[in-house]
Amino acid sequence: MAQTGISSTRIAFIGAGNMASSLIGGLIAKGVPASLITASDPYESCLEKVATRYGVHTSPHNEAAIERAEVVVLAVKPQVMKEVATRLAPALKKDTLVISIAAGISLDSLQRWLGEKTAIVRCMPNTPALMQLGATGLFANHSVNGQQKNLAKQILDAVGISLWLNSEKEIDAVTALSGSGPAYYFLLMEAMIKAGIAQGLSPETAKQLTLQTALGAATMAAHSSDEPAELRRKVTSPNGTTEQAIKSFQGNRFEEVVREALDAAAKRSVSLAEELGK
Repeated sequence: MAQTGISSTRIAFIGAGNMASSLIGGLIAKGVPASLITASDPYESCLEKVATRYGVHTSPHNEAAIERAEVVVLAVKPQVMKEVATRLAPALKKDTLVISIAAGISLDSLQRWLGEKTAIVRCMPNTPALMQLGATGLFANHSVNGQQKNLAKQILDAVGISLWLNSEKEIDAVTALSGSGPAYYFLLMEAMIKAGIAQGLSPETAKQLTLQTALGAATMAAHSSDEPAELRRKVTSPNGTTEQAIKSFQGNRFEEVVREALDAAAKRSVSLAEELGK
């Protein structure tokens, strides 16, 4: 691979759905020329959307899309990954980096379908990547070199933050924590809105206050040098209203419930990999 930065790397997206579209938008915002990006998808509407919005090349044929690519991003549903990967394998150049953003598809399965020596990075982004606020865990197989690892991180950093993991097994934890995590916060928001309405607020007022509070708390935590536990202590006055709410949460096993939920999600991630990797 002759180039070292994403701004001069030819990138092909197999699949042009929401996550691919967000990555494309993030890359262009980071200075990658649209002329270096190609997207393929069986649905013409998806291709028209990314072509109109971003000015990238498009193709209904996967093999044609990757013809000159140095990086191929597999952004298809896990259920069709085996078929897509096995058909793509003969067209892959030996020095091409493949990035998979499909949940539940292990490196072992990807290597069987794409070729054992293929350089592959498996990653788990989450839906806030659609707002360029994503959080992604990455893990590379032994065929990925340092330059390719740098490229993979730059691509995922275009839609938020990305972190290298110490083992592929950690992807199950990432799936449980940040991959599925947005839904946990949405559930808490739902509950807070309903509770606010029960306290007499209008639905719109309860919603606006809940969403702004969530945004404010997340922003404070992201920019503060204090750990979340310390931030919580700072807003919890002795014998105050917040303390009563926290005591109620903890009395109802809040921390244990969260841990059990993440355990359940991680276990499902493991079983999905077994089911989809056959």
